[in-house]
Amino acid sequence: MTIQFKALPTEGVRALQRGGPDAYGLIPERKISDGDGVPCRHCLKNVAAGEAYLVLAYRPFPQLQPYAETGPIFLHAEPCERAAEAEALPEILEGSDYIVRGYGSDDRIVYGSGGVIPTGAIAARAESLFERDDIAYVHVRSARNNCYQCRIERA
Repeated sequence: MTIQFKALPTEGVRALQRGGPDAYGLIPERKISDGDGVPCRHCLKNVAAGEAYLVLAYRPFPQLQPYAETGPIFLHAEPCERAAEAEALPEILEGSDYIVRGYGSDDRIVYGSGGVIPTGAIAARAESLFERDDIAYVHVRSARNNCYQCRIERA
C-alpha cells in the first residue's frame, strides 16, 4: 500500500498568514524562531533561526464535535510552499516518537488505533492501520505535547 503525508491546505494557511483568525477566533501570535523545534505544518520544514513564525490554535477537523481536538501549531509567518504529498517522512518529524492515530469517515477517533510509535515506524504503522476498513485517515501528533503534525492518507 502507498500512503501520502499531507500538509495543511494552502488556502487556509494563507488566510492565517494574512492575519485571519485561528480556531479560537484569535489573531495568530507572531514570534521569531531560535531554530529549535518550530515545525511549520504547511511546508513541513522547521522554521529557521531568525525567521518569523506564527503560533495559533488549529482544529484539523471540519466541524465541532467531541473528538475534534484543537491545539497549538506553528506556521511560517511569510508564505512558504506547501509540502508535496509524498510517501517519504516529512522533515518536521525529527523526534524519537509520535502519536499515530486513526480516524473514521465521521472524523472521530477509531478506538484501539492510536499508539506512540517510533519515528522510523510511522509509515509502516499507517499502512497497517489502512488495512482496516474503519480507518479513513491518520493523524501524526507530538508524543510529548499532543500537537498536530500532519495527516496521512491512502495514496
